Formats: sequence, structure tokens, C-alpha cells
Amino acid sequence: MIRLFFLIPILMCAIWYWYLNTNNYTVKDGLKGFGYIFAFNAIIIGFFVLMLFLTD
Repeated sequence: MIRLFFLIPILMCAIWYWYLNTNNYTVKDGLKGFGYIFAFNAIIIGFFVLMLFLTD
């Protein structure tokens, strides 16, 4: 399961990119959104890694 964590940010970025293209925004306009996606996923993945080491 942990080996698939890299798919979560890729999927969320793909959805965000699709949203930007659908509403005629550029990637530069949505750059802040990509940053939020990566920050959110880093926190979630960090939490799960921490729990993995604490419960091991």
C-alpha cells in the first residue's frame, strides 16, 4: 500500500490540470493550487509514515 502513495499527488494534479483546462486557465494561473496539492500530500504521507514507524 505504501508503495502506491506516489499515485495520490499525481492523480490530484491530473484532476487539477483537467479543471484548469476546462475553465480556460493556464498552468501558471493554477500554480498555487499545485503547491497546495503537494503540501497536503506531503503532510498526509508524512503522517502515515510516522504511524508506520510508531506502530511497528
